[in-house]
Amino acid sequence: MPNVIDRHASKVPEVTLGFWIIKIFATTLGEVGGNAVTLTLGLGYLVGTAIFSAALFVVLAAQIKAKRFHAFLYWAVITATTLTGTTLADFFDRSLGIGYLGGSLSLFTLVILTLGVWYWSLGSVSIETVTSPKVEAFYWATIMFSQTLGTALGDWMADTGLGYHGSALVIAVALAITAALYFFTAVSHTLLFWAAFVLTRPLGATIANSFDKPLANGGLAVSDLSASAVLTVLMIICILVFPQRPGKHPGQQVQTS
Repeated sequence: MPNVIDRHASKVPEVTLGFWIIKIFATTLGEVGGNAVTLTLGLGYLVGTAIFSAALFVVLAAQIKAKRFHAFLYWAVITATTLTGTTLADFFDRSLGIGYLGGSLSLFTLVILTLGVWYWSLGSVSIETVTSPKVEAFYWATIMFSQTLGTALGDWMADTGLGYHGSALVIAVALAITAALYFFTAVSHTLLFWAAFVLTRPLGATIANSFDKPLANGGLAVSDLSASAVLTVLMIICILVFPQRPGKHPGQQVQTS
């Protein structure tokens, strides 16, 4: 009887084109949703962070407690990390006066440290190994730091003179290079995955930040609340349309006849 992969062991989705499309929608939603609460509703960065952190705690607890992969639950956690990352980065960069560059460097250090400890503890940072609570804790910690880093990085790039559109173009080129390395070179796919995961966050942030800008300034003149509603609907449609199944897990197998 041949061995087959037990796909139900993993609680994270297989990385496909659909995964990246949903991820970009989630990061864009995180930016406009965070701005909607902190700026449009006027609650401020600290209160906004507290609200989204509470939501993140609830959905993350449900995700870790779950025994199998659930698409809507997984993407709810991803969205909660982008929302929390947006308000948290803005609080440190603006309210505490660390600045975009200081915030970006600090958060980049945290991402590298988390990946380093993860690798030192378990010997791999591949998402294919996310099948136990310990690995899942490293996975979500890395994602949380990377989402916060993406917000600070996007703001820093836009502030250097590139603007939101210029920054989005630069990040899109970097993602294209990452994709080319994935398909045409022997560079570690795990390394390229995390690079792409980090880069999609400022891409969504820079796109989102142009939504509420006036048409004369190259924006879409769309309110953050309206944009958040539209992006939520688009995300739900994508989750339903694109196949969502657990990622491959090489370590656990079942027997079938």
